[in-house]
Order: sequence, then C-alpha cells, then structure tokens
Amino acid sequence: MGCAGTSAEPVRHDIGKLGLRIPNEIDAALQNRGLWEVVYEEVESAVAACLIFGEFRIIESELGDYYGVSRTVVRDVLGRLHERGIIAKTSSSHWIVGPLTAESVRERFQVRRLLEPEALRLAGDRIDLEKIAQLLERERTRDPAKQGAADWMQLERDLMEFCIFRAPNQHLVELIRHNQMPLAAASRALTKLGLPEDEIAVSEYLMLFELIAARAIEAAAVYLNNHLTALAEKNLARLKIVAVIGEAQVGVPYLTLRESE
Repeated sequence: MGCAGTSAEPVRHDIGKLGLRIPNEIDAALQNRGLWEVVYEEVESAVAACLIFGEFRIIESELGDYYGVSRTVVRDVLGRLHERGIIAKTSSSHWIVGPLTAESVRERFQVRRLLEPEALRLAGDRIDLEKIAQLLERERTRDPAKQGAADWMQLERDLMEFCIFRAPNQHLVELIRHNQMPLAAASRALTKLGLPEDEIAVSEYLMLFELIAARAIEAAAVYLNNHLTALAEKNLARLKIVAVIGEAQVGVPYLTLRESE
C-alpha cells in the first residue's frame, strides 16, 4: 500500500481487458456508454447537410443497421441531437430533421440578438481575459492568407466558451446553446458545399475580442448585437444560393424526405 501523503500517477486500463468476470449487462453498458460518441459526429454531419434542403425523417432501424450499433446506441445519438435542437420528434414519435427555412433563421438570430449581448453583460468579471489575450496574440501572428470560414467559426466558439457561457445563469446559457446548435450545424454544411466564405467575419470577431480585452463590455455587447444583425443577413443570402442547387445528396439510407402524415 502507498504511504499517506505520497502522490502517484494512477494506472488506467480498459476494464474489459483485465481478465475480470463482468456480467453481460454491465459489459454491454460499458460498451454503449462511449459508442454513441463514435457515430455521433457522422450522424450530425449527415443531418446538418439535410437541414437546408427540406424536412427529412430519420429511420431508427436503418441508422442502427448502417453503423452496426444497438438500439440503445441509436437512442443515445438521437437523444443528444434532440437535446441540441438539431432534430425534433413528431406527435407520432418519428424523428425529423429540418427544415431550416429563411423564417426560422431570422427567428433564431432574433433570439441570439436578445440573449447573447445580455449574457455577455452578465458574464462581466467571469470572462476569461487570459484566454482572450492568448487568442488575440495567436491571431496577430497568423498568416492572413490562412484566415477564412473555419477561423471565424472557431472564433465564434471561443466567444461562447470564454465569454458568453461564463454568464452566471445556466438556464440562459442553455437557451443560447440550444438556439445556436442548428445554425452552427447548417453553417458547417454550407461551407462543405463550397459556398463563399465570410471574409470579414474574422476581423469582426477580433474587434469584439479587443473590446472585451479592454473591459469595454457594454461597447462589446452593442457591437455583438450589430454583428449578429449582419450575420443573419449573410446566412439568409447563403440559404438563397442553396435554393438553386437542388435536392441534397443525402448518401445515407437512414435519412429520407418526409411525407405528409
């Protein structure tokens, strides 16, 4: 046995490889616990690609067969998508995706303008200024030729993590997170389609971080409101481009255009 007061690095091994006799129920639970994470990213990507093309239904049995996973794992994946506001459930218990229409985009951005600047104000002294200073230094030394859509989306995530999600009101934070998820998923899908990148969003986020770093929180909140107004119009413009592309190339059997019920 180790002596009191000493410290040692714990040795971690897969419990399934230790030669222990584990009941089947516990073994299955251990496997399922992390398995949904393996397929979640792929399912979210496929679902996000459909959001902008209409309303689709997710066939649970097809999803399970496609990834070779149990119904428990399928429920875990769909449950997480539902929590994040990316899919919904009908009165007949069918899982559906979309549609992310121009109207719903406007409404979600209206909610963002109402909630996110206020959360920034509430965050106040809780904002991680050290992280923001590191971020600004990183961006100052970055090659401008490498800045693009991926960078502004990362900066938006940084804004959430270091600032807005620091607000001392978890209910407000969850409302913001829930509202934003479908927009973020659709934005990733639009970028994958090769739509024009937002070339000025990076500079807008950096200006916002500069204001926050200077502790000009009220000015930052006003700037954020204006930024979100412009971002809403950019997203609507991108959706209009998608409208002329045609139907989505789904590529997975568990997503199908939804018929009227």
